[in-house]
Amino acid sequence: MTHSRSTDARERIVRCPGCRGDSVYGPGNAYRPFCSQRCKLADLGAWASEQFRMPAQDPPDNPPDDADPGRAH
Repeated sequence: MTHSRSTDARERIVRCPGCRGDSVYGPGNAYRPFCSQRCKLADLGAWASEQFRMPAQDPPDNPPDDADPGRAH
């Protein structure tokens, strides 16, 4: 989807996170910050298929001594 460079004061041109093309960020673009429905749905699909994940931190191998429930107090 191609947008003209002329925008009103409430709109600005940003980089589409999907295709890296120009995208109008304003009320006239229902897909903002994406440039099109295609880019928005591609991003949603990536989230749904877990392509975007936070790195997991493995639990420590040895818990601290005070975390041992069988330890006498």
